[in-house]
Amino acid sequence: MEQSIENKLLKADEAFKQWKNVPFSDRQKLIAKAAELFKNKSEEFGEIITKEMNKPISQAISEVEKCTLMMNYYAEAENVLKPEKISSEYSISEIHYVPKGVILGVMPWNFPFWQVLRFATPAILAGNTVVLKHASICFGSGNAIEKIFLEAGFPEGIFQNLEVGHSQVKEILEHSTIKGVSLTGSEKAGAEVASIAGQKIKKSLLELGGSDAFIVLNDADLDEAAKVGALARLQNCGQTCVAAKRFIIQKDVEDDFLPKFIQEYKKYVPKDPMNKDTNLGGMARADLADDLEKQYQKALDYGAEIIIPLERISDTEFNPGLMSVKEGNPILQEELFGPLGMVMIAEDDNEALEMANNIPFGLSNSVWTKDKQRQEFFINGLESGTVNINRMTSSDPRFPFGGTKSSGYGTELSLLALKEFVTAKTVLGK
Repeated sequence: MEQSIENKLLKADEAFKQWKNVPFSDRQKLIAKAAELFKNKSEEFGEIITKEMNKPISQAISEVEKCTLMMNYYAEAENVLKPEKISSEYSISEIHYVPKGVILGVMPWNFPFWQVLRFATPAILAGNTVVLKHASICFGSGNAIEKIFLEAGFPEGIFQNLEVGHSQVKEILEHSTIKGVSLTGSEKAGAEVASIAGQKIKKSLLELGGSDAFIVLNDADLDEAAKVGALARLQNCGQTCVAAKRFIIQKDVEDDFLPKFIQEYKKYVPKDPMNKDTNLGGMARADLADDLEKQYQKALDYGAEIIIPLERISDTEFNPGLMSVKEGNPILQEELFGPLGMVMIAEDDNEALEMANNIPFGLSNSVWTKDKQRQEFFINGLESGTVNINRMTSSDPRFPFGGTKSSGYGTELSLLALKEFVTAKTVLGK
């Protein structure tokens, strides 16, 4: 291991010894200060995001602003980590929540500020320290975040950005100072990191891919569903784990819904991402665009039909595509990470539910129906960490976020996230 990286890990470990004893309320004050600084620099940091991964500048600024909302939520949150007294026959019977230590964050490029701070804020508030391995194209974002923590008054070593490549993750995770890891990324990356963590008996949290269903039933508001559906697929150029990717339409509204949906879909045209009116930028890298083209061709080879052709217009830019896909097409077992959507037709609620669940992933789903009983049917039946009714998926700091099946495990956001990287210590006495 490079000595500079070793030194940072040891620094984080030393910082933890003091930080774990800082009162919860004092940690919250520092988080509030950091949130204020992020808000003041949202445009500056938005430009960093756009330059690094082509996100439209308006969406990049909104990402930073969302981070401030999340951090303020935790700055004002109830202290659910204070010792919890349990009624029993013992004179002392309590649960203490003890931070684990240095936590490694392995984070992706698609939301280079949000993903990092969504993990780091509750981990740090719980008394841990954090070292970040960011995506190689997002070192600027990682360094900017570290500077804000220092500017806000956090002690050195509480949050550190490591400019390292993927090949160095194993050695870092195996280091004795690291007590846990949170990864947001692909199923393959998650499996590799979880395997290393498991061998070393270290806690892991995985937020992985998805192929979310957007289910439109025959009593839905079709105009609203079409408008929101296009945004749900194409926001961030479709490079979102919780983007709507499979549009499951009830057969008897297919002829009414699809023209509306196509009309809304075609409003997304790639333009200069630095223009605040742009709603669609390019993909983050040319190799990712190559991968999407290969998946598109694979789907067509197995019988998918083109509704709107996926047209590549530069190394990273596409005119978004839409295709009709039937059960059995192997593309349904993959995640499409880019501006390409799939349409499926279901006869009734039962078939729509079966289609929605018949994939390896279980992150989030959206159901459009006004009927309360039908809503309950899908709420109870969908295999995912989140179910949205008449809305697209969007994370909210107040509510837990996470998946099931191959979409990972563990909880981010909400008060539950504060307990992800702590040990519940039982204390009993007579």
